[in-house]
Amino acid sequence: MANQDELVFLPLGGVGEIGMNLALYGYGPKDHRQWIMVDCGVTFPGPDLPGVDLVLPDIRFLAKERKNLKGIIITHAHEDHYGALNDLWPGLNVPVYASGFTAGLLEAKRNYERNTMGQIPITPFKAGDRVNIGPFEVEAIGVNHSIPEPMSLVIRTPLGNVVHTGDWKIDHEPSLGPFTDEARFRQVGDEGVLALLCDSTNAMRDGVSPSEKSVSESLGKIIEAAEGRVAITTFSSNVGRIRTVAQAAEAAGREILLLGSSLKRVVEVARDNGLMEGIKPFIAEDEYGYIPRDKVVIILTGSQGEQRAALAKLSRDEMRNVALSSGDIVVFSSRAIPGNEKAIGDIKNGLIEQGIQIITDSDTLVHVSGHPRRNELQQMYQWVRPQVLVPVHGEAAHLVAQKLLGEQSGIPFVPKVRNGDILRLAPGPVEVIGEAPHGRIFKDGTLIGDYDEMGIGDRKKLSFVGHVTINVLLDSKLDIVGDPDLVAIGLPQYDIEGEEMEDTLFDAVVSAIESIPRARRKDLAMLQEAVRRAVRSTANAVWGKKPVVTVFMNKI
Repeated sequence: MANQDELVFLPLGGVGEIGMNLALYGYGPKDHRQWIMVDCGVTFPGPDLPGVDLVLPDIRFLAKERKNLKGIIITHAHEDHYGALNDLWPGLNVPVYASGFTAGLLEAKRNYERNTMGQIPITPFKAGDRVNIGPFEVEAIGVNHSIPEPMSLVIRTPLGNVVHTGDWKIDHEPSLGPFTDEARFRQVGDEGVLALLCDSTNAMRDGVSPSEKSVSESLGKIIEAAEGRVAITTFSSNVGRIRTVAQAAEAAGREILLLGSSLKRVVEVARDNGLMEGIKPFIAEDEYGYIPRDKVVIILTGSQGEQRAALAKLSRDEMRNVALSSGDIVVFSSRAIPGNEKAIGDIKNGLIEQGIQIITDSDTLVHVSGHPRRNELQQMYQWVRPQVLVPVHGEAAHLVAQKLLGEQSGIPFVPKVRNGDILRLAPGPVEVIGEAPHGRIFKDGTLIGDYDEMGIGDRKKLSFVGHVTINVLLDSKLDIVGDPDLVAIGLPQYDIEGEEMEDTLFDAVVSAIESIPRARRKDLAMLQEAVRRAVRSTANAVWGKKPVVTVFMNKI
């Protein structure tokens, strides 16, 4: 029994959280499983991670399993599904399978980031294709989502078939294909499906998602009725939405300006892949000032409140060639990712102060999610008829909502799974049989490491309490030479008594040294620690906080 073949599922990211999706499927005996990876995504840091650029899944589990990892399949080119690949692939160095659009964005991203790790060789893989990877046969099925060329996967093994949905929805009138392939899902269901690993993002929302066509019509009406400029911010990867806005602008006799490097990269890759046919060329920034206000539409980045994005700069009136003015309209054709609400609110307030009208999806239909609501989930259940449902891609509330929906829909087994759980799908009982090392690592500039390696804890501490550096020289008699050097960074200028903070701390340094008998000052390490403690104690007494203190003590 110990050496029997098993089929297991192991998420290292994306289950119990939104973002950072990375799923492993293993087949074989426990001591010699072969693995495939589905997706390799990132999530974005909040204010609790100062200085961090990206959050990546910890793949140390694969350090031991590297020789058994047979390939990586990327379902689509959203950052939470492919954004970690450029950074993590060099340590894995296995074949990668992805669509042409995903491969193009991956290369554009690598060039933009000046990644020197070398180009990742991509094997083209698209809806309708099948490929054998180790003991797995993987088939791609076309689905609809808010990006070109997304796919679900059918993973076939001797112990049963698994459907991994990736991100999907059902839209019968999308602005850009493909349609979700109901016929093929039904055929796979007829073949027999052991387990469905299914997107949970909108499992708490009833009904079905509105069509992208409805969004297109709503945006067209806004553009047609506007008396001034219209700026529309959306996710840069939503090529269908970009096409929609461009077509509406052209129908209204307006020129289109793109703002934002990520948006321009996506559009360039989309053009290379034939996805922008029929869309006329966009204007350059230096042409913007010569076009009447009622003859231009701006498509720009910044829908999530990113402070360096084009929309944030417009809200602060910081752009050289482009500005908005009172009476113009900004449309947020996007949803707020949880955690970004305050940053988005700050940008909205900056625009409102300039007299600009804000339109969001709470005002009218200007955005629709790319994920399935409850009725769509139930349709997928009916198509594939799985024995096991594993909710993925969501926080705890989303996962539990889909678990309850699956059980209500009659699916026999809906196990609870979170990041790091090793779930046995077959043979025998469907249950968690172990836990693998998992967690997060962080990209900071060009370096990648864990929380301690990147110094994030110390950085957070510095952001709260500041830093004091002291340099003391002692002569041969162990008396202080001159005045100690003291530099305080991030501390208040004055203490509770109104005295200069640096002067107060300077006095604490001198008092600490002079209070120690000269004979005992030979122990420089002890003296150094006494000064450090004295400065922290004094700061706490006059400020209420203890700064980080570094003391240099030298004898000449």
